Amino acid sequence: MGGKSATGATIIGWAAAWLVGLALQMQQAALWPATRYAALAAGAAVLAPMVWRLRGRRWCLGALLIGLGFAFTGLRAEWKLAHELPAELQGQDIVVDGLVVSMPRIDERGARFVFDVDAASMGGVAVPLPERLSLGWYRAWGDEGTGAAAFSALRAGQRWRFSVRLKAAHGLLNPHGFDYELWLFEQDIRATGSVRDAPAPRLLAERAGAPIERLRQALRDRLMRSVDDPRIAGVLAALAIGDQAAIERTDWDLFRVTGVAHLMSISGLHVTMFAWVAGLAVGSLWRRSPRAMLALPAAGAARWGGLLVALGYALMAGWGVPAQRTVWMLVTLALLRTLGVQWTGLAMLALTGVVVCTIDPWAMLQPGFWLSFVAVAMLMGTSPAALPPPGARGRSWLRRAAGAVGLALRTQGIATIGLAPLSMVFFQQVSLVGMAANLLAVPLVTVVVTPLAIVSLLVPPLAHLAGAALQGLIVALQALAHWPLALWTAAAPPPWALAVGLVGAACLLLPLPWRWRVLGLLLLPPVLWPWVARPQAGRFELLAADVGQGSAVLVRTQSHLLLMDTGPQYTSESEAGTRVLLPLLRARGESKVDLLVLTHRDTDHVGGAGAVLAGVPVVAMLSSIEPEHALRAQALAAGVPHQRCERGQAWQWDGVRFAVLHPTAHDYAMPHTSNAISCVIQVTDAAGRKALITGDIERPQEDALVALDGEALRSEVLLVPHHGSRTSSSPDFVRQVAPRWAVVQAGYLNRFGHPVPDVVRRFERAGAEVVRSDRCGAWFWSSEGTECTREVRRRYWHAPKSANAAPADAIGQAVFGGAEVAKLEQAGGTQ
Repeated sequence: MGGKSATGATIIGWAAAWLVGLALQMQQAALWPATRYAALAAGAAVLAPMVWRLRGRRWCLGALLIGLGFAFTGLRAEWKLAHELPAELQGQDIVVDGLVVSMPRIDERGARFVFDVDAASMGGVAVPLPERLSLGWYRAWGDEGTGAAAFSALRAGQRWRFSVRLKAAHGLLNPHGFDYELWLFEQDIRATGSVRDAPAPRLLAERAGAPIERLRQALRDRLMRSVDDPRIAGVLAALAIGDQAAIERTDWDLFRVTGVAHLMSISGLHVTMFAWVAGLAVGSLWRRSPRAMLALPAAGAARWGGLLVALGYALMAGWGVPAQRTVWMLVTLALLRTLGVQWTGLAMLALTGVVVCTIDPWAMLQPGFWLSFVAVAMLMGTSPAALPPPGARGRSWLRRAAGAVGLALRTQGIATIGLAPLSMVFFQQVSLVGMAANLLAVPLVTVVVTPLAIVSLLVPPLAHLAGAALQGLIVALQALAHWPLALWTAAAPPPWALAVGLVGAACLLLPLPWRWRVLGLLLLPPVLWPWVARPQAGRFELLAADVGQGSAVLVRTQSHLLLMDTGPQYTSESEAGTRVLLPLLRARGESKVDLLVLTHRDTDHVGGAGAVLAGVPVVAMLSSIEPEHALRAQALAAGVPHQRCERGQAWQWDGVRFAVLHPTAHDYAMPHTSNAISCVIQVTDAAGRKALITGDIERPQEDALVALDGEALRSEVLLVPHHGSRTSSSPDFVRQVAPRWAVVQAGYLNRFGHPVPDVVRRFERAGAEVVRSDRCGAWFWSSEGTECTREVRRRYWHAPKSANAAPADAIGQAVFGGAEVAKLEQAGGTQ
């Protein structure tokens, strides 16, 4: 196969070509017909033997590998999307028989779980459904007495008959936000839904399958009972059996700020550690048997024995994507070693990347994939040219300890500097205390806490020791998190800045002359301090965020930001502030909110306000909420001045005028609903272009505005009142505002049926383009044009624009995009 270096370069080149083909296909907004992918694959396969004989065949084969990878991924995608939920079945009552194949996630509202369908029928007639569903079984609205206890009988491995209402896989879509639809696609979940109360759910069989998940649930329950503190028990459950949903949001925030989130779930590091320890044990035992040594060398037995144990651990941990990725890497390396292949480390890493991505091409779209592979590549590339032989090292324990500390510092320093550009791209933040935190957390979590947590599954008293060690670590992490500038945040850098930043990090880490190190420092600012475009003086930009059934609007002038409403509260642990707005503000480079406007007290408008007040500096707050409201108290405690919104208030920022049109002082004095005193603000730029943001006002308030403001209401952009409810958007109001764009912020197939068809037709007859967040995602407007995030980011796994069928009487986005998705966003990509 040629020389070692030539072989390594060839393998790396061909691996890169295959991966480029996979990556290019994943940029498609829509899939080709399967026949076109098949023709491309057949053509590449036929041409490959011919090209092999040509000069320069490496380059030609590389091109063929790109095409073959492209076709392979396209065919896989066609197969995955072949089992979509028929549009006519959305929102219908369907009876399904099937198996609970995941541990249910139980909270105060009910349970969520993955369900494999065996049979489905509607009105006694069989109907086609996707094979795998994500279901929520929730207590009835207003039923405060049931709680989680009613769902304690639900367990993995049971066979049930449910009546369900389903909708196609759909999620929120915001700039730089978590792509829930991609996650569903990768998990082969093509529909989500809720369990209906009638006919009543029926347990068909107690133990019908999923033996590993049944065992995991039993072990989780035992562990949760063994530790008094639910917070500590949740982290131990994540470390022992991969139950990431058990970790509370506040702990995820702490782990994120200190840069140790990758340790707090079953990650590649844990699986590798398990394989290494098991390999040492197997090898030691193998050497004790001469007969075993004759059958298989101890090194081979240790390698494959450790791999088998790691595979069992990964399965017991839920077989998550990070664990799968690591197992396939270990399998590839074990095969290469067994076959005696002598390639460079980078060539072997490239081949493991090919194996991982061939099994799951969409792993390339996960931050964790790039963080793992880039970290290993940098460690390989920056290894000293020659290490002293074992005998040359100091024999004293002190010198050995010093060497271990030096190696740990070097490894963590490389990871911290080398991965900083990727962290900025994926998360718009870098933990500046991460190196210190990981130096403490890595040995403690991997050597003490995780092993004790695993053994405690069999010996419950050991859970107390694991909990005590973990509690000590959390205390230390909390101290680090309170250091000044513990977390560096900046706007999402463009792709060219990422490339420049990676080159800069490589220059700093590689054994190069100092002038190259200085160059590396000069290349880092574009990714750490990216330039952010702002509107010119006298102009403004408006972004209507995709928050589901709720409202949140950002208005940006040259040097000021107004945030009007903060989206809904999804569950007790999930709301739009943490899930959508704070990541969005980071990605846009927003360091503060100059004015937070809360139109009224309803939770679909103020659900995320607490997180915003806690997560970003707020200069002032304007609202119609009552003085005794908890948010008023939180704002006061944070030193944020509050003023009641009232007609007549007006101010200018950077040549842009803001005016409060509603409510009046009289409105507050009269009996009213919360909708009736929604704050209404009109924004006007220097050229006279206007945007009208209306909260949840209804027809009486619209009539009052028409009477008071008349022609002055005319605006290019209208945030449609009350999400397109039939109680709002009266003909007179629509005629007077005459918007060019009527923006409806509403959840996908929400239970209220917003926006109602009559309102949509009313705006369309008035000449307005109706923009719906359930079809558009986040919507951006500026004087230069408009942009739908769902169109800009569209990929073939996203729900088509026409997927929104008749409204369903089911729990909307708040159910299917709530706590579980929030935990995925917080943990995902760090493993």
